[in-house]
Amino acid sequence: MTKADVVNQIAEKTGADKLMVQDTIEAFFKVVKNSMVNGENIYFRGFGSFILKKRAKKIARNITKNTAMVIDEHYIPKFKPSKTFVEKVKKSNAPA
Repeated sequence: MTKADVVNQIAEKTGADKLMVQDTIEAFFKVVKNSMVNGENIYFRGFGSFILKKRAKKIARNITKNTAMVIDEHYIPKFKPSKTFVEKVKKSNAPA
């Protein structure tokens, strides 16, 4: 499913204008990105959480040059679904 498909479905279910729905979704994404850049986690009860996961400093190898390189500690975004969301998906008939 693409973002356009999501916009179409929301517009059909709410009766809202597609352009307004698209702007709302874009604003949502912007808020999520900016919040996470600022170190904030985002929680949606019954849906899930957008959290920052800390990756430790490590030494990696560049196999083409056969050299070691240091990768500093950093954060990556992660989505953790809620228990109710996971249970609902488990009980669905979604293809594997």
